[in-house]
Amino acid sequence: MTDSLVRLQKVLAQSGVASRRACEKLMADGRVEVDGVVITQLGAKVDPEHVVIRVHGKRIPVAQAHVYLVAHKPRGVVSSMADEQGRPDLRSLLGGRPERLFHVGRLDNDTTGLIVLTNDGEFAHRLAHPSFELTKTYVAHVEGTLTSAVLTRLRAEVVLDDGPVQVNQVAVRNSHRDESIVELVLHEGRNRIVRRLLAEVGHPVLRLARTAIGPIRLGDLSVGQVRELTSEELGTLLDAVGL
Repeated sequence: MTDSLVRLQKVLAQSGVASRRACEKLMADGRVEVDGVVITQLGAKVDPEHVVIRVHGKRIPVAQAHVYLVAHKPRGVVSSMADEQGRPDLRSLLGGRPERLFHVGRLDNDTTGLIVLTNDGEFAHRLAHPSFELTKTYVAHVEGTLTSAVLTRLRAEVVLDDGPVQVNQVAVRNSHRDESIVELVLHEGRNRIVRRLLAEVGHPVLRLARTAIGPIRLGDLSVGQVRELTSEELGTLLDAVGL
């Protein structure tokens, strides 16, 4: 156990917080917490794999071997790391990265947008598990113009063949002729849930994209591109899933 202990300011510096000297000042100023306790002693050592560190109240993920990526899945790419039918899969987006990664959740072939890739099994399991209630945000181009009655129905509860669907938020972002753009936020992860939901209320989906999972947003990440989670995103997610 002793061999795994590292000076706190070194852990902070290796995690990208600031230079070691600047990290020492943060500690001296009472800005650093370890497992909820403010640490000001510069000689303090921690096991970075088994503590929760916060600076200015924000969770700081320690430098580690795990990989956490966000991919912008294109249309026609299968949500699989190795498709048995030889179709384009998520591995084709990774540019030959050496890690053995797997995806968290799925998007159907015709849906574009945000998907998380990682080699951290426990993180992936919790991120996908409904008990942690991470919201998912979708932007759908649909047929027709959504009336106030349809929006009211979506905000209440829509019953599908496999049970009711509860939408957290729904808003029309644009309407033009016979097409509308609608944004939905929900916890659901059932197969093709957004497409089935909107078809049920009379507005079949023409195009669909997932733009966010919890605090992770697609932003300006181009279709087919991959980036690492930021330290702030990862820290927020680790808190959200209880790690």
